[in-house]
Amino acid sequence: MRPTILASLLAFALPAAALAMPGAPPGQTAPAYVTTAMNDPARGSDRDDDARRQMAAVMAFAEVKPGQKVLELAPGSGYWTRVFSAIVGPAGRVYTVWPDEMWKHSAKSYANWQKLVATAHYGNVSLLKQPAAELSAPAKVDLVFTVQNYHDYHDAFMGPVDMAKFDKLVYDALKPSGVFVVIDHVAPAGSGLADTDTLHRIDPAVVKKEVESAGFVFDGESDALRNPADSHTAKVFDPSIRGHTDQFIYRFRKPAK
Repeated sequence: MRPTILASLLAFALPAAALAMPGAPPGQTAPAYVTTAMNDPARGSDRDDDARRQMAAVMAFAEVKPGQKVLELAPGSGYWTRVFSAIVGPAGRVYTVWPDEMWKHSAKSYANWQKLVATAHYGNVSLLKQPAAELSAPAKVDLVFTVQNYHDYHDAFMGPVDMAKFDKLVYDALKPSGVFVVIDHVAPAGSGLADTDTLHRIDPAVVKKEVESAGFVFDGESDALRNPADSHTAKVFDPSIRGHTDQFIYRFRKPAK
């Protein structure tokens, strides 16, 4: 049986806080450090989105812990970054990657990001600006994480990127036993890459094949963001589905050496 979100939760040994987890048995809660991070007052309005975006479930599935190093691809508004920062704490590090090809199209977001990394509260967050196809980090990391951006790397404005080489760079950035977590919008089964630039969706089977080809082992999936009501045929920005698309959450592990 493939690992599930519950299996990931049971792997934590630290005390839990009273934050219920979706899909888990009654009484199962998130690790205390996840709850504490989510309740950080500095997150402000971010907390309004935690239930919809299943923050606690995603953090548990990603297996992020205090003291770890995280590499986050295309961090956008920083919604996930702010929790990563609080979880890994002063002994950890969060490296955020802004691909050159992306920040040029998001000048306002990039400017906000420069302010975030200059804030003392986020002193463990670093900004890495580099070409999309040349991923690198100052140190080996425990987790590489990307949300709703894996499909972008296939599009013309990003290069497109040679994904065989890119996923190998992700693999090389990780410590042995480190994990690569990919969250993205689901495209119709069998559609391949046909919808990455039009609907901003990707066939999960393509992602699995590409990442496994780099040497990763598929290590489980979570259904925390699945939505069976999504037809997979509308653009993700369509008002009828925006914010509620069917999304897959895959975890891939670099084998231990």
